[in-house]
Amino acid sequence: MKFDRDFEPCHGGGVRVAENVLRVTCANMSPFTFQGTNSYIIGDKSVVVLDPGPMDENHLETLISAIGGRPVSHILVSHTHRDHSPLARTLQARVGGEIVAEGPHRAARDLSVNEENRLDASGDHDFRPDRTVGDGETVEADGFSFTALHTPGHTTNHLCFALDDTGILFSADHVMAWSTTIVAPPDGSMSDYMASLDHLMDRRDDRLYLPGHGGPVVKPASFLRGLKTHRRMREGAILKRLSVGDRTIPGMVGVIYRDIDPRLHGAAALNVFAHLEALIENGSVRCDDDAPRLESYYYPA
Repeated sequence: MKFDRDFEPCHGGGVRVAENVLRVTCANMSPFTFQGTNSYIIGDKSVVVLDPGPMDENHLETLISAIGGRPVSHILVSHTHRDHSPLARTLQARVGGEIVAEGPHRAARDLSVNEENRLDASGDHDFRPDRTVGDGETVEADGFSFTALHTPGHTTNHLCFALDDTGILFSADHVMAWSTTIVAPPDGSMSDYMASLDHLMDRRDDRLYLPGHGGPVVKPASFLRGLKTHRRMREGAILKRLSVGDRTIPGMVGVIYRDIDPRLHGAAALNVFAHLEALIENGSVRCDDDAPRLESYYYPA
């Protein structure tokens, strides 16, 4: 699957990406955040801020400048990774607004015996929203509204937000044009992620996705189909490696991801782990431990 990496972040300023929607990208570039985390300012006379971003003083001041003294009714948070949610309270102290999210950070499942959460440090464990919303609930702003869509997978508390009656969906880290989403157990779940793709595919009127990193997804229906196909092909590649005798995740990553940046092999291993968990759930794979771990040996069922 080809991804669009042609993106100008314009750090230190805002980019108008739709009517009454301004994108402000934090300069927290990395192999995992691309050109930085996208925050969005939505509205005209009164605004909503979506995903304030990491604790970054320059980004805070850029957001405040872009808000331009307008009232802020809400600060929406898609999920609790440290590049998306930590700035929420600091921004609220400066501009106000009710902080809205699905809930605190939590894992998709409990840790297995002797298992280590490799991405535990990426979670914003201190985050607490003022208001929690679930799937299908509405957030009413000044003259416009959002519908929350619970899309677990990347994190258990991940939300997309649909800007009602516009065809615009803020897809956060669930669907991005620059890369596939990292799904890393135990925080994430591949079974949940695939079900969340189906949840979005059931929507017929979305015409534009504005993600948490990188540029927009302009044909979301076909893009979602491509994502699902890509994930199924990845499952097929894993099953093929098992059939030829690979038994460990590092061995599979070395072959399946041989063409990607080696700095991303750790994240790739977590993705493979997530696929293996899902394949064990559906009976296609077994492992040598009571519960699958990164260090387990895997076999065709």
